[in-house]
Amino acid sequence: MKLVHKNVDKDGEGSVTLVPEESEDMWHAYNLISEGDSVRASTIRKVQNESSTGSSTSSRIRTTLTIRVENIDFDTQACVLRLKGRNIEENQYVKMGAYHTLDLEVNRKFTLIKPEWDSISLERVDVACDPTQNADVAAVIMQEGLAHVCLITASMTLVRAKIDQVIPRKRKGNVKQHEKGLARFYDSLMQAILRHVNFDIVKCVLIASPGFVRDQFFEYMFQEAVKNDIKLLIENKSKFLLVHSSSGFKHSLKEILVEPSVMAKMADTKALGEVKALETFYSTLQTEPAKAFYGIKQVELACEGQAIETLLVSDNLFRCNDVQQRKRYVALVDSVREFGGDVKIFSSMHVSGEQLMQLTGVAAILRFPMPDLEDEEAESDSGSEN
Repeated sequence: MKLVHKNVDKDGEGSVTLVPEESEDMWHAYNLISEGDSVRASTIRKVQNESSTGSSTSSRIRTTLTIRVENIDFDTQACVLRLKGRNIEENQYVKMGAYHTLDLEVNRKFTLIKPEWDSISLERVDVACDPTQNADVAAVIMQEGLAHVCLITASMTLVRAKIDQVIPRKRKGNVKQHEKGLARFYDSLMQAILRHVNFDIVKCVLIASPGFVRDQFFEYMFQEAVKNDIKLLIENKSKFLLVHSSSGFKHSLKEILVEPSVMAKMADTKALGEVKALETFYSTLQTEPAKAFYGIKQVELACEGQAIETLLVSDNLFRCNDVQQRKRYVALVDSVREFGGDVKIFSSMHVSGEQLMQLTGVAAILRFPMPDLEDEEAESDSGSEN
């Protein structure tokens, strides 16, 4: 993301002009824009012109509109953000108050005007405009006939390619058809890796499967690389790591990201921070339950006692339409940081973020045990049963 202009006053009111430069930037834009904000961007509007003779012609005209956002729709496949709202600035082609949909796309500048820029929004602008925030882990989750090529960034897990092919079964006296089908599948997967994995940025490529499928594929890929002199693969052979997964489906990423061998290999990547924090939370919950809590009530009480060492919070909670609720979570984050705690903001499009959302979207690892909170939890549970 490129920052063109930033003008935010001390009360938090102001505007920021940004240019999304890659698909992940659209995800940041989706998190930044809330209902009630105003967005200015260029768009194409169909205009009807009537001549003196009464005949009418229509033409498409590019114009700049400012709308107050009422509806936000994010198309993750096309990486397009659609904003619907009413026009709030004079325009020769569009009446004041008329509805229009703005499509925000990669490499198209837009200005976001907020009545109040909170610390989370300003931080997201800084993160989005940091050029080091790139996908530095790739993963291939596979089984015979099915594979997903994913890029794991600090914010989300992007499925870049899905290969789904029917492989003939092994039959007595006719193993060749099976081998041919397998070779065709492996070749498609190898081409997908070459097309979607940028080895200049990616530090680690995980290949995961049940059984020996990963080993067979890895052997095939490097035999082909040597035979066809594919230098890109040969030079980056050390970046590949073979691990076990229960299936070739995307959800298997959860289990492989917490493997000790994977964590060691990913030690210097950004996606690991969130995965590690969630793993620590789960283990603390099992071994010292008085030091791990989830749910906004318990976490806020722990924050009041300045007890939070690490706060885990989903970015989903900062997108809720209830302004008071949003402010409540922003205040919690600010407070934890003020008392020296660490804050991990999880992306709801990352597998670790999906797991956190199953735990209400907010959790905390404490510096010291607070058994009183367990009693509070028990009381609220029994209260809800009555």
